[in-house]
Amino acid sequence: MSELIREMTERFTAGRDLDGDSAEVLLDEMIATTDEAQLVDLFRGWEHKGIAADEIYSIAKVLRERCVRVNSRHVTFVDIVGTGGSSAKTFNVSTAAAFVVAGTGLAVAKHGNRAATSNSGSSDVLTELGVAADIEPVVAERCLNEIGICFMYAPKHHRLSPTLARARRALGFPTIFNCVGPLCNPASAPHQVIGVWNKALVEKMADALARLGTTRSWIVNGYDKLDEISVTGQTTVSDIDQAAFKTFEVTAREIGIDGFTGDLPTGCSSVESAEIIRAILDNKMKDRDAEKLVLLNAAAAIYVAGRADSLRAAYSTVMESIRSTSAAAKLKELTQATR
Repeated sequence: MSELIREMTERFTAGRDLDGDSAEVLLDEMIATTDEAQLVDLFRGWEHKGIAADEIYSIAKVLRERCVRVNSRHVTFVDIVGTGGSSAKTFNVSTAAAFVVAGTGLAVAKHGNRAATSNSGSSDVLTELGVAADIEPVVAERCLNEIGICFMYAPKHHRLSPTLARARRALGFPTIFNCVGPLCNPASAPHQVIGVWNKALVEKMADALARLGTTRSWIVNGYDKLDEISVTGQTTVSDIDQAAFKTFEVTAREIGIDGFTGDLPTGCSSVESAEIIRAILDNKMKDRDAEKLVLLNAAAAIYVAGRADSLRAAYSTVMESIRSTSAAAKLKELTQATR
């Protein structure tokens, strides 16, 4: 049993935050321990206290410094990612959106993992789509630079541990690692759209990302705790412009997207999610809610990267990526490049 983890569990249970100077030591202890039950207790105490912005920043800073990096020849490129943990589980929206964005000519350095708190992680659905997700960093770098899209499989870039992964899966609720993972893009993507499962985390994540460094990014939380931009209700957005951020609400209808049919898929497995993504990219879900959800989130990425003056203009751009089959072509290219 780790004495440090025991002490931190007591600290969190008492409602006290992790001190920034102790973040690296605790992280190392969490990686080193083989006591899954003790990690579960630690995360339960952390959940009881609530995750603080300083904690997100401190642990993400360490993971960023240690990660195996991917070097991009692109000056402007994006990542679209969700934290997972959403109670409104749909399908792998950000993975679908990544191909749509890449189809517009804007490079995408997507970072992700297997599912820990959701039905299907980005790695899981990419595998079902025929992409070799667990590739080495050098292959990911080549894909990004040669075809304009890559997937960076988190375990290949960050040294954590199988015990830590098992503890997270045993919990049934998201942990601080759901927060820090999206902030630790190995290619240091200058633009990101990051969806979080809890509205209370939007400004905490924005504060951490502003301190870690970004050119312009969005942290979003959709209606009904969706870790994407919602098509059915309000989305809370923190717009981070370098070291400052502002928070506001947006709805799909405000930017001219309406006509929803109420047929948004829910609770999808990785197999079901892959089928939906293929159908969207192949123009077989034209004007369906699932397509609109993907397009809206892809449009946000185009917008924060400065490739459109408004979300409405960005939406038209990403729709053309699907209609022209450019998005589907990017999936084919990535499949071939990784196999």
